[in-house]
Amino acid sequence: MSFTSRPTLRRRGLAVAATATVLALTLAACGSSKDASGSSTAAKDRGAKASASSSATPGGMDHGSMPGMDHGSMGDGLADAKDGYKLSSGAGELPAGKDSAYRFTITSPDGKPVTGFAVDQTKRMHFYAIRSDLTGFQHVHPAMAADGTWTADLAALRPGTWRMFASFTPDNGPGKGKDFVLSRTVTVPGDAKPTPLPGAATSAEADGYTATVKGDLMAGMTHPMTVAISKDGKPVTDLQPYLETYAHLTAFHEGDGAFAHLHPQTKVNGDKGGPELSFQTMLPKSGNWRLFLQFQTGGKLHTAALTLRVS
Repeated sequence: MSFTSRPTLRRRGLAVAATATVLALTLAACGSSKDASGSSTAAKDRGAKASASSSATPGGMDHGSMPGMDHGSMGDGLADAKDGYKLSSGAGELPAGKDSAYRFTITSPDGKPVTGFAVDQTKRMHFYAIRSDLTGFQHVHPAMAADGTWTADLAALRPGTWRMFASFTPDNGPGKGKDFVLSRTVTVPGDAKPTPLPGAATSAEADGYTATVKGDLMAGMTHPMTVAISKDGKPVTDLQPYLETYAHLTAFHEGDGAFAHLHPQTKVNGDKGGPELSFQTMLPKSGNWRLFLQFQTGGKLHTAALTLRVS
């Protein structure tokens, strides 16, 4: 029988401890391997989860998954140029009290007039005229000449300052498929007395019809909203399609006139729509918004306007 000396045992113990330490360090390094940027795999996973979470709106809807809901790219419409696209017009003034024509062009980043536009809700261009106090409103669909000049035929305007909005989607070029809303102001000469904005309400009358809005809205968040149409206290079920929907809803912010298009969710199914219509609503600013609801019955277009308070 042989016996190992104590110094030898001590050296073997130190070697085992050293091996264990190296193994532990190696395992730790594997568990937090870094990429070329120096961020750990675990950190990347956390970042990916945070990014996925932040891509959804606070109201739980991912705008990126819904065509026509990219509010961030559309903006509030208060500028005449965005991402190289520009709304140009030689008209700084329009006459009061009689029909008039507003002519304009949309130019692309290369400075040339745009002539290719995608169809949105059956039209290649939606055009809105709104008085600065939000008490005058027109929604028309202008005609484009071969050279890219658009002509919007407007009914008589009251004196004051009006903002002209052009809503469109280029069908080619760098902005292809992107929604734009650009605007310019014009002056209508005369005694421009401002009209106080009607107070906030949940319903409005138009041609004997009543439009009632339901929904709790908060600025910057997407929320569902319903609009019920009735007449003489009875639900209306004969709404006709208008621009591929049973109702078209546009909103403007009190004070600055910021633009918002509220997108319908109710699918068209024949010529008998109503009485309730669903919208996904995202109004970016708090305060009063003036809503203009357009719907059609018996071949006639009706426009109901109401003020909605957004917290």
